[in-house]
Amino acid sequence: MIKTVEKRLSLMNPSELRFFNPYAEIRHTENRLPHWQQTGAVYFVTFRLGDSVPKSLLDHWQAERTAWLKHHPEPWSAEAECDYHERFSGAMERWLDAGHGSCVLRRPECRSIVAEALGFFDVQRYAQLAWVVMPNHVHALFVLHEDWTLEQLLHSWKRHSALAINRLLGQTGSLWQRDYFDRLVRDERHLANCVRYIRSNPAKAKLSSDAFTLYESELARTVA
Repeated sequence: MIKTVEKRLSLMNPSELRFFNPYAEIRHTENRLPHWQQTGAVYFVTFRLGDSVPKSLLDHWQAERTAWLKHHPEPWSAEAECDYHERFSGAMERWLDAGHGSCVLRRPECRSIVAEALGFFDVQRYAQLAWVVMPNHVHALFVLHEDWTLEQLLHSWKRHSALAINRLLGQTGSLWQRDYFDRLVRDERHLANCVRYIRSNPAKAKLSSDAFTLYESELARTVA
């Protein structure tokens, strides 16, 4: 069990974290995308606003992904997983960084709501290692408490923030895309790459300093 996480983070090094273990039990869940879960693991998760990717791009992406999955049944080899992320995760990340949609999270008051949601149950339900709130999406790197599932956590973050942002903007209806992208972090190198990706995402998307909010734990700040 993860105990008083904020106190532990100052003492942690990556070798003390639980990374993906292909030989341990894996919990499979599926909405419109497949999700793998392991107790107490480190996750890199991306969730986005509902209007952040144009329908024409999304339809093409889904058709290509469906065809690829027919020829690459799970469990994937390391090579197949790399190919999947290059083809599909990479494309989605480029579209998100292009700044499609309403980009309501460009507004500081909306980002503050998301930041509050991400930190509200830190220690009790998860340990945040790093996150960034971009204009139309969020990346988060965290350790999940063994008593909570990934879908419960994402539902909590999205529900709380959507209600507050809609109230602030005087609107109703769905705010977030229903599903999300997640990866079980495999090792120390993968962890460091995730930290670097989060840290560099605003510059990659050519954002000014007032268009994003970045958080890094003490552990994340040790990654050069």
